[in-house]
Amino acid sequence: MTLRQVEGLEVVPVGLDLGPLLDPVADALEDHLELPPGEAHLLWLPMREVELHAPAATPHAAVLLHDPHEIRPGRPVELANLKGHLSLVQLFEFYDSRVRAWVVRRHGTPDSMSLEDLPDVSTPDGALKIAVEAAAVNFFDSLLVAGTYQQRPELPFIPGAEISGTIVEAPSGCGFSPGDRVLARLQANGTAGGGYAEVARARPQDTLKIPDSMPFEDAAAFFINYQTGWFGLHRRAHLQPGEFLLVHAAAGGVGSAAVQLGKAAGARVIASVGSAEKAEVAKTLGADLVVPHREQDLVQAVKDFTRGRGADVVYDPVGGDAFEKSTKCIAFEGRLVVVGFTSGQIPQARANHVLIKNYSVVGVHWGLYNERHPELVDACTQELLKLYAGGRIAPYVSRTVPLEGAADALADVAAGRTTGKTVILVTAGARG
Repeated sequence: MTLRQVEGLEVVPVGLDLGPLLDPVADALEDHLELPPGEAHLLWLPMREVELHAPAATPHAAVLLHDPHEIRPGRPVELANLKGHLSLVQLFEFYDSRVRAWVVRRHGTPDSMSLEDLPDVSTPDGALKIAVEAAAVNFFDSLLVAGTYQQRPELPFIPGAEISGTIVEAPSGCGFSPGDRVLARLQANGTAGGGYAEVARARPQDTLKIPDSMPFEDAAAFFINYQTGWFGLHRRAHLQPGEFLLVHAAAGGVGSAAVQLGKAAGARVIASVGSAEKAEVAKTLGADLVVPHREQDLVQAVKDFTRGRGADVVYDPVGGDAFEKSTKCIAFEGRLVVVGFTSGQIPQARANHVLIKNYSVVGVHWGLYNERHPELVDACTQELLKLYAGGRIAPYVSRTVPLEGAADALADVAAGRTTGKTVILVTAGARG
């Protein structure tokens, strides 16, 4: 909170008695302001809704102005007096900055979140303050809200792990400056972290400058899915040109990134999708074969397309039945990459089947690379930026919503009703 004197205003007493103003603002005055004793002061509190509270004996006059433009030098300001104390000698602005954010105060479905006005807290030492332009909506956000994710932040917290925006504050020597266009990865950290908000804080090592040619909505959707896909396909599965790649949920955010990365690597991509609409998305992404698995026999379709060989690499963010079908159409020396369990069912790998069919089951936990080998993440980032600049990959953003629509958007992503990536546009200019 800051205090600033306003000069050159004509003050007009109106004689309205506000009555006894109670505790919270009085406490704030004592904690944050040093006002000369024995004098009356007018405090401007520019808040949407506020209860004015102060002891009757406090020698302060107070007024609530809903429109900041009401305070201008040379413009009369009407003040409401407190218990007759109208010997006004100074006029101050008392700022309690507010930011809007979606807050999780209890675990549940996305509609259990609430859009709130929160104090704009100070930025921790060494961190960047970012004005959020766009934020990605990820499936795992819904797990965090439900309290079922492998990481469980303390309540309350703001969800949202991926944002793009503009630097507002930066510590000296960190390589960033106010005005820089960036994308950033965030950790749920009480009401000071998380991307479903107008303002976010990020570590410099989790932040990346973006080219002017990259729209904010692309930047918000660029990082986690493509990083996970690159590490899964290249670091874990060692995908080679000409190999067959089967991608489950190929029209979703995770799957669409894997399809593009597979094509960029020279693989022949088989896309498994759940509907005709999603089939069209997969074709647009460049898949060589699209299989609506609710209408066709996926296992047979893979065997037919590969002439009995099977899929050399399977990229599975779904689990459950998708995993089981994958084991029936995987190639000799195939690699089944476990990415997640959006089906809600965690399958069990049968060791005897893995042995007899001579394939591998590997997991990819991108967060561990970020913790243990950040240099690999940096190298991957540069490779992804080259692919983006060359037009080989680009986030498939199928839907954008304003900040007010974040809860509904997350519910749709959690239920599998979306394609590609859903992005929250916090500001109207986020498309640029």
